[in-house]
Amino acid sequence: MRLPPAIIGHTEEVLREILRFTGPADGTLSHYFREHPKLGSRERGVVAEAVYGLLRNKSIYTSFAESGNGPTMRRMTLLGLADAVGVDSLGGLSEEETEWLTRVGEIDRTLMPALMRSNLPQWLFDKLVARDGEAATLELAFAMNQPAPLDLRVNTIKSNREDVSAALAEAPILCEPTPYAPLGLRVIKKPALQNLPLFKSGAIEVQDEGSQLLAQIVGAKRGEMVVDFCAGAGGKTLALGATMRNTGRLYAFDISEKRLAKLKPRMARSGLSNIHPVLIAHENDGKVKRLAGKIDRVLVDAPCSGLGTLRRNPDVKWRQTPEAIVEMNAKQIAILSSAARLVKSGGRLVYGTCSLLDEENEAIAAQFLASHEDFSLLPMKDVLAEQKIDLEMGDYLKLLPHRHQTDGFFAAVFVRK
Repeated sequence: MRLPPAIIGHTEEVLREILRFTGPADGTLSHYFREHPKLGSRERGVVAEAVYGLLRNKSIYTSFAESGNGPTMRRMTLLGLADAVGVDSLGGLSEEETEWLTRVGEIDRTLMPALMRSNLPQWLFDKLVARDGEAATLELAFAMNQPAPLDLRVNTIKSNREDVSAALAEAPILCEPTPYAPLGLRVIKKPALQNLPLFKSGAIEVQDEGSQLLAQIVGAKRGEMVVDFCAGAGGKTLALGATMRNTGRLYAFDISEKRLAKLKPRMARSGLSNIHPVLIAHENDGKVKRLAGKIDRVLVDAPCSGLGTLRRNPDVKWRQTPEAIVEMNAKQIAILSSAARLVKSGGRLVYGTCSLLDEENEAIAAQFLASHEDFSLLPMKDVLAEQKIDLEMGDYLKLLPHRHQTDGFFAAVFVRK
């Protein structure tokens, strides 16, 4: 079935805004769809798919768009749409455009230069090649350019993995257990979940398997005092609350009122009453100081470049800069050092990021240990064995999309002596 010609105009308009890179692509798309309520769900899906495809393959499309006639932005838009739905599904193309798209579609992309094939900005490509070599970088980049699967976490307060799996099968939604996270399910296609009774009742939450594992290595137990230091919208907070079997006290700290507001309805759905959201002004807020030395486990899911999430947020690679990462490093060590004051003797501190870069990961862990002699590193292989997670790791958790089918995650676990 052919798409209405207007789809090209809509895609071009929203793409023009997104390629300014003034904010996250998903926010710009949502705003555009709100302003154009007449777009049906199929049309919205096609526009989104074309935009994300273009952000993933921007280097290659920019090169292709240099051929052909007409405005460059229209050619970029047509390339995104043709990859998303096929040339034959597009209404409103001229004969010349159809021929050009068909010709471009026949180009063997594997013969293009490595940097272009990676669809990474030059600085990031060079950094990864210097560390891992070209072949490994291309393997990682190719995995990053695939859309992420949809992972769910089963809320054990409400159900278990077997029952949820059976209920999804009746919907009918196909899923399989995630290989590492014990409460995860990977959905085969991407259905709308919001209207499912399972979702409304709080039996499931959408959460990447890597994020589930990060919450699990905290090792939170019943009756403990736990802090999620950078809670955001609370995906890991909810996982921690369920691990604690809704006992003890779980503080969700964040500097953003908007993010914490998103946690409230999720808490209500989850049936958890042991979570206490706390708005803080900065990492040295008085509310943090009051809990110094009292907390069993602290999770610091630090603000980072987000380069591990490119399957979901492909615009990040084009918006991120080396200068911003240097600024981020100062913030990461400050937050980790502040959070460390909360940990009681024998307590656990977990530092995590969704980044692929050593300077946000191992370098921060090393810097922290060098300046905090009262903490020692707990090797990740020991933590994973304790949690019965079947994953080969050394000192740190390093999850990668091409190896583990998760987002890119890093974690280090420290213990207060």
